[in-house]
Amino acid sequence: MLLPRFWLEDHVSPPLSTPELVERLDLSGTAVERVLRHGVGSPERFVVGRVLYADRHPDADRLTVCRVGVGEGAVQQIVCGAPNVAAGQTVAVALPGAVMPDGSTLRAARLRGVESAGMILAEDELAIGSSHEGIIVLDEDGAGPAPGTPLAEVLPIATDVLELEITPNRPDCLAVYGVAREVHAVTGAPLGPPPWHEDPGTPGEVNGIEVVVEDRDLCPRFTARVFEDVTIRPSPEWLKARLTAAGQRPISNVVDVTNYVMLLTGQPLHAFDLDRVAGGRLVVRRAREGEELETLDGDRRRLRSDMVVILDDEGPTSLAGIMGGTRSEVHAGTTRVLMEVANWNGPNLHRTSQRLGLRSEASARFEKGLSPESTLEAQAVAARLMVQLCGASLLPGTIDVGGPPHPPPPIVLRDRKLAAVLGKKVPRARSAEILRALEFEVAEREDGLDARPPHFRRNDVTREADLVEEVARVDGLENLPVTLPATRSAPGAEPRPAGLTERQRLRRRTQDALAAAGLHEILGWAFTDPGVIERLRLPGGDPRREVVVLANPMSADQSVLRTMLLGSLLDAARHNTARNPGAVRLFEAGTVYLSMGAASLPREPFHVGVLLAGPARPPTWREPDPPRADVFAAKGVLGRLLDDLRASWSVEAAPEPFLHPGRAAAVLVDGRRVGWLGELHPLVARAWDIEGAAGFEVDLDAVCERIEGRVERYRDVTSFPAVREDLAVTVAEHVPAADVVGVVLRAGAPELTRAEVFDVYRGEQAGEGRTSLALALEFRVPDRTLTDEEVAQRRAAIAAALEREVGGVLRA
Repeated sequence: MLLPRFWLEDHVSPPLSTPELVERLDLSGTAVERVLRHGVGSPERFVVGRVLYADRHPDADRLTVCRVGVGEGAVQQIVCGAPNVAAGQTVAVALPGAVMPDGSTLRAARLRGVESAGMILAEDELAIGSSHEGIIVLDEDGAGPAPGTPLAEVLPIATDVLELEITPNRPDCLAVYGVAREVHAVTGAPLGPPPWHEDPGTPGEVNGIEVVVEDRDLCPRFTARVFEDVTIRPSPEWLKARLTAAGQRPISNVVDVTNYVMLLTGQPLHAFDLDRVAGGRLVVRRAREGEELETLDGDRRRLRSDMVVILDDEGPTSLAGIMGGTRSEVHAGTTRVLMEVANWNGPNLHRTSQRLGLRSEASARFEKGLSPESTLEAQAVAARLMVQLCGASLLPGTIDVGGPPHPPPPIVLRDRKLAAVLGKKVPRARSAEILRALEFEVAEREDGLDARPPHFRRNDVTREADLVEEVARVDGLENLPVTLPATRSAPGAEPRPAGLTERQRLRRRTQDALAAAGLHEILGWAFTDPGVIERLRLPGGDPRREVVVLANPMSADQSVLRTMLLGSLLDAARHNTARNPGAVRLFEAGTVYLSMGAASLPREPFHVGVLLAGPARPPTWREPDPPRADVFAAKGVLGRLLDDLRASWSVEAAPEPFLHPGRAAAVLVDGRRVGWLGELHPLVARAWDIEGAAGFEVDLDAVCERIEGRVERYRDVTSFPAVREDLAVTVAEHVPAADVVGVVLRAGAPELTRAEVFDVYRGEQAGEGRTSLALALEFRVPDRTLTDEEVAQRRAAIAAALEREVGGVLRA
């Protein structure tokens, strides 16, 4: 939702800068995604002007040369191309140096040989409307604001716009006044009266109009009022400015009133041309299977029997709660309007919207569950504006089918419970103050408070824990002390602080180790795009292709649960490399979801994944162009992690469809496969617009199973020196170096304590199809210095084992 700050300040004006206001809203649960700047770049150099003279341009029929007073006796000559400019008008003027909405700076110019020092402005040139057909006329007879008055005092030409992310449980915040209530509660700034506090309407029947609701479960309340003598014309500038800043396009006064009231109150409305409602009768019912309706977007839609329609004597005229039909829409010749404000069943409306692929501002609000009481609030605001802006006459009576529901019972908030949950005592008076600011009805009781939620929070606040949350978020979650929850080890035992389980400690140690290695943690979505499977080249039969499909996805590209972390790591890498082509070092620790069949819930192992792209290390003056991250860089990070976890690990060559052939391996802990390691396949890297990358992913739960409960054992440091020797052996090219090292360690045990490859050679001296590996060996025992004869025996055993197990031949 887009919330212009100047519109918010119609109702509440906290003494805070925009960043300070954003922080307070964020901390109280109303997330601000970003702050946009709407309108002109800066309000300076925009003033009110008065057209003193307006003469035809000597060399252009469509241009007018104007002399415009801009205050303190100053007069500017401005050439204007608008057809409606005339002497005596009070207008909006941009002087040279003004920064326009597109970022350009206005300069003096010569237009067909005549000097022009400024611009008389149209709506779109101030971003307060979309019209460019003529200039904004603030007053026709010179009785308007004085020339030279800053234009920002007359029109909202520059404002901050808060883009809010409203959670599904707070549809009341999809309204300007709803957010104003929140700002009032969290800042203490005075709140203006609700926009519906004056209602020109009256109760009772409306002559000649009938409404029948056949299914009250799907339409709990339906209200309607009738207006005659309606004049369709453009809306005033103040209304256009608010709609435009909130992302709506002004259309006409009647349509703009419905959009304005919806944005202000959160309750959608729909205006029918009453002369197009056949029979003067509306019926709300379920659609007949196959029934058709042409909606306002011009599409003809086939309906199903679980969808709700509004129809007249000639058939469906509106898709309830989503979009009106073309047959009864308001048009330039409309003189009578039936204003419908109803309440609809949210889940049913959401299903209809999904099945038809039709989503509107109205459906986005109804599907979250609005209160029936909101209908008459919106009717009150709409009635006042219809009379004020459309010259309409409001007929007596208000159709009201269903009426308001019974208020919910009060909820008890105990002082003891509040203190136990929050870890600190909140004075009862403070709790009552917060709840009253949020429009709860509050009464004291012996052990706390009785609080009845307002109608617009009825579906959200239903239990004591919800009241605790309300007090905590407004009083300040950032002010809560750091505490651990209390647990009981046995019935009747004293509470003791809770602690982390061993697995939780291992998970945190994992994240700490990777952060210490210089990697940045990301948090990816558990939901992902079904197309990720194909981009990762997973073949048929691979269990990672068996995704869990969401029954009610937020969008098509988040409709399945991920089976690997690699997809979200690649998404983050693409986002980062597109903005900064330097090194990318990312890791994620989170749950993946492996299908166990339609009849069972998925298995949810906890994985950790790493992705490296770009240079493996920062450039220096000695190495200005360091090598790019490869499988060995990824293996180094893997080794650091598993060594820190005290896991006995190894890797062995194993193909993966998303990894580069020959640069892929399986990760083993205690001989059991727990993940993969390698460089990305070029086609996979290309699918994410990445030049190349390497990484790994391991099942951390499987690793923890191998290391949980282990007792760390340490060996004494011996004072006896080690015997170090080098060994060179040739083996067939297809033999992995890890197999060679494994043979050497087993054959040299227990005296051999270390064996590492430090050189690889391929050439004539090694022989065709063979590779020479040079290994550094270290022999040591704790109680003495080994003799040359003892080391020679171990060396001979190593040579025999190499020849026997891997076909290795020692080089001289």
